[in-house]
Amino acid sequence: MSTDQPFRSGAIRDPRLPEPDFPKQEQPFPGLASRMDPLPDHGETSYRGSGRLAGKRALITGGDSGIGAAAAIAYAREGADIAINYLPEEQEDADRIIALIKAEGRKAIAIPGDLQDEDFCKSLVAQTVEALGGLDILVNNAGRQQFCEKLEDLTTEDFDATMKTNVYAPFWITRAALPHMEAGASIIITSSVQAFSASELLFDYAQTKAANVAFAQSLAKQLAPRGIRVNAVCPGPYWTALQVSGGQPPKKAAEHGKNQPLGRPGQPVEIAPIYVLLASDEASYITGEYFGSVGGGGL
Repeated sequence: MSTDQPFRSGAIRDPRLPEPDFPKQEQPFPGLASRMDPLPDHGETSYRGSGRLAGKRALITGGDSGIGAAAAIAYAREGADIAINYLPEEQEDADRIIALIKAEGRKAIAIPGDLQDEDFCKSLVAQTVEALGGLDILVNNAGRQQFCEKLEDLTTEDFDATMKTNVYAPFWITRAALPHMEAGASIIITSSVQAFSASELLFDYAQTKAANVAFAQSLAKQLAPRGIRVNAVCPGPYWTALQVSGGQPPKKAAEHGKNQPLGRPGQPVEIAPIYVLLASDEASYITGEYFGSVGGGGL
C-alpha cells in the first residue's frame, strides 16, 4: 500500500490517527481548530475526490472547522462550489478552508455571521444563492455545545443560545432555502450520538440533537413528493474544536474517544464520505434516515 495516502483503518493502529491521552487544553468558545493539539485531520491532504458532486452548489454552516470543514474540503474535491458560514471569531480557520476550496478550482464563498439571528439566516441563504447561482445541497452543521454539571447552573440565556443555534437556525435556514431547491436536491443535518445516549453533562445539547433526527425524519416525508431528500448524520466522539472550547471538561477532552472500541476519537475527514454520499445522486433512494459514525460504540 502506498505510504503517501493514509489508510485510516480502525482495525490497524495507524500512528497518523492520534489516540488519547491528549494534552489538556482549553479555548474560549467557539474555539479554533488551528490551535488544537493534536491538529484535527479535515482531509487537507488525505481526502481524494472523484467528481461525485460535479456542478453542484452547497451551503455548509459551521464550515470553518471540524465536520463542516471536512465536508467542505470533500465537496470541493468532488466538484462542488461551496459557501461556508461561521462566526466572525472563527475567521482564522475559515480562511484556511476557503483557500483549500479555491485550490481545487471551485467557487468558495465565506459568509460570517451568527445563526441565532433569524434575519441573518435569511440573508445567508440569499447571499449563497446570489453568489453560486442556486442551491443544490444544504448542510445544517453548525452547533453549540457547552457542558453543564448541574441543571441549576444552566442559565436561560445559555439554554436559549443552544436551542437557537441547533434547532431554530436549521429551521430558519431550510425554510429560506427551499424556494431555491429543486428535485434532486439534498438537505443534511448534523445530529449526534447524544440523540440516543445523552450525557449527564449535555442536558440542552442532547435535546437539540434528538430534535435534529426528528427534523430529518419529518421533513423527508414532507419533501419526498418534491424530490428533495433529507437525512441526518450522527457522529460519536470526533476530535473538533467543540471539545476544547467548553463542549466538555478539559479532563474529559484529553480522553475523548478513549472508551470507544476503536480506542480513539474520529478525525473529521473520516465522516466526510457520509456527507458526500448523502449529497450525491448515488443516494437517490436514501431519505429520512440517520447515519451513525461512533467508533464502534453504536447509537
